[in-house]
Amino acid sequence: MKNKMYQISTLQALALGYSRAVTRAGDLLLEGDTGLGTYEDVNGEMIVLDGHCYRAQKDGSVIEVDENAGVPFAAVARLHGEREFRLENMPNIQSIRTELTRRIEEHFGLNSMHVIRIDGLFEKVDARSEAPYRSHHVTLKTVLDSNQTSFVFDNIKGSLVGVYYPDHMDGINMPGWHLHFISEDRTKGGHVFDVILKEGNVRLDKISRIEIQLPTDPAFDTYSLKTVSEDELNKVEKGD
Repeated sequence: MKNKMYQISTLQALALGYSRAVTRAGDLLLEGDTGLGTYEDVNGEMIVLDGHCYRAQKDGSVIEVDENAGVPFAAVARLHGEREFRLENMPNIQSIRTELTRRIEEHFGLNSMHVIRIDGLFEKVDARSEAPYRSHHVTLKTVLDSNQTSFVFDNIKGSLVGVYYPDHMDGINMPGWHLHFISEDRTKGGHVFDVILKEGNVRLDKISRIEIQLPTDPAFDTYSLKTVSEDELNKVEKGD
């Protein structure tokens, strides 16, 4: 089954502070129904699920955005559920990542991209989001240091939504598994630091094509994208 990852800009650009809108949420949803990203000026965490585009706000509450919401960075695909399996009693996010990596390795998928959704019951979700920061050439690490809020959801039903990028695509996106959470009632969510999963159903697709929409305005070419540091990328993903 043909599928593609559709990506807006690159993680390098976002990490170095390029947070201007490249596309709109409505146009993003024409390319995929499942994925994640952020919004113009890093205004919250994006969760794309069932063809809807949600924003996790600074306090962990979630709203559905309108079609004109600006998007500086995102990765979406159409989730078909080519593979389905169960996970139970996963004590932390690392155990989930390890098991997911084992599963894709079994099918020779480590050098390909994947899109994933895990619907389940979570004992704990440790997550974050952030308020907007209207500035450019200010690194995402600096923005998160000043505007990020962490929160914990206990005994909650919901979905992990995410993408996997292989090591050889480092900088285009984050290598490995990048996961966001949204509650079943679509009222809570954020970028995931850690989870305890009691039980969940996984839907997973392997993807071998990518289309990247780069920014077209001249400001994009003032960024030296190869200078982004590992420290900055770790801050984006792990909050380190």
